Amino acid sequence: MAGVLFGPFFPAVTMDLNLPQIILAVAAGIGLAAAVGFRIFVPMLLAGLAAKTGHLHLAGGFTWLGSDVALVMLTVAALAEVAAYFVPFFDHLLDSVSGPVAVAAGTLLMASTLIEMEPWLRWVLALVAGGGTAGLVHAGSAGLRAGSTATTGGFANPVYAGFELGASTFLSVLAIAVPVLALAVALFVVVRLSRLIGRGVQRVRRGNR
Repeated sequence: MAGVLFGPFFPAVTMDLNLPQIILAVAAGIGLAAAVGFRIFVPMLLAGLAAKTGHLHLAGGFTWLGSDVALVMLTVAALAEVAAYFVPFFDHLLDSVSGPVAVAAGTLLMASTLIEMEPWLRWVLALVAGGGTAGLVHAGSAGLRAGSTATTGGFANPVYAGFELGASTFLSVLAIAVPVLALAVALFVVVRLSRLIGRGVQRVRRGNR
């Protein structure tokens, strides 16, 4: 692969794709997928903007993400999604229907970062690592929102929605700027949410006995 993977951090010279670049691509993909778990369209919009400005190199077939049409559509979708999550109880409806969309978006974003990889390997890795990460983060986030509703009657949900927006934006920017650090943060989030989901399942089982 000739060219630059992440514009601001690598010299603009022609070079062959090597293991460090592959690691950075995978790290960026997982970071973006984790961000999708909090908000679907915000990471897609930021990735598209980064691609448009040359800060993120996309695999072949994904350059449309940085097109003007895609950016306009993603901006509208991101604004609508962000606003909708600030409405208590309606946010739960979104959680119930957006799970599969989050998995699909996480898969797509990770696939877009895996440059110069066989298509079958790209999509398998993207589905397992990207889609799996996005789905797990989304499930954990939805569970925490349900807990907020149960304990505060939904009054704290807008605050939690603000936290999710910040987390999604932060992870997206980190994945584009410092992929390895984004990977570390994403793994930490996944581990923490996995434990919370496990505790929730145990409580449900105990309650059904």
